[in-house]
Amino acid sequence: MASADDYDKLSPEEREARDKADREREAAEQAALPYTWTQQLGDVDVTVPVPKGTRGRDLNVVIQKKKLSVGLKGKEPILSGELCKDIKVDESTWTIEDQETVLIHLEKVNKQQWWENVLTHHPKIDTTKIQPENSKLSDLDGETRGMVEKMMFDNQQKQMGKPTSDELKKMEALKKFQEAHPELDFSQAKIS
Repeated sequence: MASADDYDKLSPEEREARDKADREREAAEQAALPYTWTQQLGDVDVTVPVPKGTRGRDLNVVIQKKKLSVGLKGKEPILSGELCKDIKVDESTWTIEDQETVLIHLEKVNKQQWWENVLTHHPKIDTTKIQPENSKLSDLDGETRGMVEKMMFDNQQKQMGKPTSDELKKMEALKKFQEAHPELDFSQAKIS
């Protein structure tokens, strides 16, 4: 894999070709794994195919803070190793679907970081190319939502050449102060 400096020197067409080749290599590496996986910022879902007719009691599934192992009892594990990042064990679960698929839900400790792989010894993905799903404002908690709405309002105001919410607050405070002190002359005042 070439360095970032090399990448910056490439033309847009060369970058696109390299990105396409990297995506194809990454897809082939991921397809060779004995499982598939997806992730959101807060969690990872792993899907492990097992022989049809498999029941929960036939499985040996180990979910620990830094370890994951899935296999049929008495046989070599289908996957086993150290997780690339810590998980919340109490909030992570597994289930079997249609007696042929083990679904594992891993809750991340760090919900602000993409995983490069599930197990440390497996091929990595390029996390800089991840395009997360668009989230809705309603998905956010109250404080975060308020902050995002304020940022959106301020950005919109700036684009129209109008004052931001902070500038509006300052102007309102100054106006109240002027009304409370009509004897003062503010004609030469410079407000920043």
